[in-house]
Amino acid sequence: MWRILILAVVLTGLSTLARAKDMAWEACRGAQGPAGPVLNDCRPVRDFVDPQGRDLWIRSTIRTPGDTRPRALYVAGVASSQAWFNGQSLGANGRPGATALEEVPGRYQVVFPIRETLWRAGGNRLVLRLSSFHGGLRFARPMSAMVVLPYPYPQRTALLAVTFVTAGALLAAAFGFGVIHALRRTLSSLLLAGMAGVAALQAVVESLRPLFDYPYPFHAWRMSAIWALAAAFAILLVVSVASRFLPRARGLMTGLALGVVGATVLLPGFDIKTAWALILGVALAVPPAAAGVRLQVPGARLTLAYLGLFLAVALGFPEWLADFSFFLLAASLVLPLLMVEVVRLGRDDRSREAALTQAVSRPDRLTVASARGVELAPIKEILAVVGADDYVELRLVGGRSLLHAARLDGLSSQLPENFLRVHRSVIANLAHVQRLERDGDRWRLHLSEGAPLPVSRSRQPALREALEDPGRP
Repeated sequence: MWRILILAVVLTGLSTLARAKDMAWEACRGAQGPAGPVLNDCRPVRDFVDPQGRDLWIRSTIRTPGDTRPRALYVAGVASSQAWFNGQSLGANGRPGATALEEVPGRYQVVFPIRETLWRAGGNRLVLRLSSFHGGLRFARPMSAMVVLPYPYPQRTALLAVTFVTAGALLAAAFGFGVIHALRRTLSSLLLAGMAGVAALQAVVESLRPLFDYPYPFHAWRMSAIWALAAAFAILLVVSVASRFLPRARGLMTGLALGVVGATVLLPGFDIKTAWALILGVALAVPPAAAGVRLQVPGARLTLAYLGLFLAVALGFPEWLADFSFFLLAASLVLPLLMVEVVRLGRDDRSREAALTQAVSRPDRLTVASARGVELAPIKEILAVVGADDYVELRLVGGRSLLHAARLDGLSSQLPENFLRVHRSVIANLAHVQRLERDGDRWRLHLSEGAPLPVSRSRQPALREALEDPGRP
């Protein structure tokens, strides 16, 4: 729980970072003249600049800065653009035009440096020509920035670094749950792998803007992918929580999540769509988690606390939800669950190993569990048991071998007395021993067939004593 509280404090601190603000603009009738743009009939832009489906001229007056730091015009949005400062061209991003055929799409964001010699005392006239005929979708606010700021503008590299580290952790979690699903074929591991995977992909897609200078028509695809991934995470979250804490209502909750979260596609603005897809998904996951608390299902309280924190952060810092906090909160959910699943997997393996070892129906046979199934191996035909990571290799007479899903320590207490541990990774059947031979500084145990076995120095005295025992079989 303390990790969650620290996360909330970090998000609160990050919310104080400064953001650029748009300038006041006037929309005009304009044309390109021999000495620069010619504007008339200018009127204030009351709401926001919208160049979608038209050729738009706008202007703004800015004051001369009080310092000598370099300045630049930053333009970001779904439009081609061309800029002038005090009648002098700053450059073009693509080529604005009056029709789709005349326009050449530019990049989503561009920087126009302003030379120091262009500044005048008092007011300075900034003119932009914008057009957007290739956006693909209509955006509620197509221009996200048209501001004059110091150059170069400081980038949020720390934020980007945290996003990528989180994306890497989520991808690792997706891989881990995928491996668990391949081993156990459980629905919970499949759902958690999907949740971690879509959250990681959304982190990557969110990071494309500062990393990749893409053309503005691509922005519609990027924003659509962000919403789709957020909606997928929300639906998977509902299904996962319902499956774990209220399995009888899983079908109902899945259908409800598909309908409610899917309906957010009708909301205006992709930021609103994405935020509400996440918020509604988390809200729908609360009832089954609360039911789990009432039924005293293990893990229900922590899950409900996580969902409550998610909603608190979403409502308290909505501007950070899709861009940053969502990834951290997603990671804070799936990574602990991955650790729990790994521990549970290890416990299940040990229980399975013990059950299979004890399931020997005949005392002269060993129940061997492998990827192919279960096989009964006659104990008298076992030459040696050799450790192989999480498995052991049973070497049998006739040159056969079997992989057994057990551990050497567990088998050493299950095999008869004529089996002796001669090395940290070897158990030998003394009934098949022919001789103990020295090979330089090492000792080798030769059996009736097969390769010699290594003997460790610490176990050599016990082996000699066992071989010299007159009662040895």
